[in-house]
Amino acid sequence: MFCDRCGATVEADHRFCSRCGREFAGPAPVGYPRRSRVQAHIRLLGILWLALSALNALGAVILFVLANTLFVHLPEMGAPRASTEWLHPFLGFIAIVIAVKAAAGFAAGWGLLQREPWARILTIILAFLALFNVPFGTAVGVYSLWVLLPAESDADFQEQVRNVAA
Repeated sequence: MFCDRCGATVEADHRFCSRCGREFAGPAPVGYPRRSRVQAHIRLLGILWLALSALNALGAVILFVLANTLFVHLPEMGAPRASTEWLHPFLGFIAIVIAVKAAAGFAAGWGLLQREPWARILTIILAFLALFNVPFGTAVGVYSLWVLLPAESDADFQEQVRNVAA
């Protein structure tokens, strides 16, 4: 610890500086500045969103392939035609919805890593939607809401955006 008036080395338990005599009101803060919750977790959160989106994209591709191969040929294998007529377009639509959700998750993860101003709001919206995607989506959604939802998180995130922009 050092005296902020003269720069002399001061022991932590001393109340006065031995060189200039300055009185210390209390123990001086020692160590590094405290990191905010957002600053400590934002990188991991961005990586988790990229990973979850990769899983969603993989699921969308598999579902789309199944919808356009297996469910097209089910009537030829003896399945009732009535059930397969609506199943093929329905599964194709669900695959497209999952792919759009994956693209939004990739954008949110990239935005968090780049400290983009819009990334916090997009991630909060996707976190609420991910709560229904058990187990991985629920875990990432709860973690995202814990990091980004409190009111002080907005100020911390905006400060980081300004620091990156500067």
